[in-house]
Amino acid sequence: MKELYGRRSKKKSKLEQQNREMPRTEWLRKTDADKEIKPLPEDVMVGRNAVHEALKSGRGIHKLLLAKGRHGESFQALWEEAKGRGIRIETVPRQRIEALAAGYRHQGVLAYVAPVPYVDLEDILIAASAKDTPPLLLLLDGIEDPHNLGALLRTADAVGVDGVLIPQRRSCPLSVAVAKTSVGAVEYVPVAQVGNVVQTIQRLKEAGVWVAGADMEGRQVHYEADFTGPLALVIGSEGKGLSRLTKENCDFLVRLPMWGHIQSLNASVAGAVLLYEVLRQRQQKAKA
Repeated sequence: MKELYGRRSKKKSKLEQQNREMPRTEWLRKTDADKEIKPLPEDVMVGRNAVHEALKSGRGIHKLLLAKGRHGESFQALWEEAKGRGIRIETVPRQRIEALAAGYRHQGVLAYVAPVPYVDLEDILIAASAKDTPPLLLLLDGIEDPHNLGALLRTADAVGVDGVLIPQRRSCPLSVAVAKTSVGAVEYVPVAQVGNVVQTIQRLKEAGVWVAGADMEGRQVHYEADFTGPLALVIGSEGKGLSRLTKENCDFLVRLPMWGHIQSLNASVAGAVLLYEVLRQRQQKAKA
């Protein structure tokens, strides 16, 4: 028994331990070498040249990440161009970009881009005015949920909206999640990023467009309002609704009748109800 017990408890030499662990080490090295780099998300772009070309082409960029401690003319040029376009810029630790870049050569630069290009507001107004029907625009005031934005784009395409306007700040940008929720509508509905909601409302009024805001305090029920003329419909955020300044600058406010216990609807549902009321009124007028 002593001999058997002694054999079991015999201490391994260093050489034996190394030989025992070698297969595991070699396996780990092999898996690291053979590890495939996963493709980047569709809304992520890395590298100074790629991001620079995206900026030059006017592609929609939501946010630009630059690694701390990086300097030089190329970095300065990226910073100035992004700042000139009103793009949000963040200086972050290099490790954060390393994690997001997933192994791709990033050179300390990473940008979140839109799945489709944004359109200029003026181009939307020109295209809308050239049609036989009155312009119909959808202005979103603080919609932050990508699923709500995607659903609104889907409805906008269904009723023939000429363009959707979203603020650059405090608003959900176009993204892969938005594109998927819209079920392809993002490819057909022009979307413009605007700097300020109130200033945008003033520009729409100058273009002869009436601005109607959806709000619980609206004097008119939605089906009592006249939606047959040039119209921009404003939908507020999921929780707060329209901001005070937005409400004050709308031409009129409309409300949806609420007979149940819950006194509000999801933003995309409310938008769908109102947009289809616009479509109903216009079709009825065309038949008259």
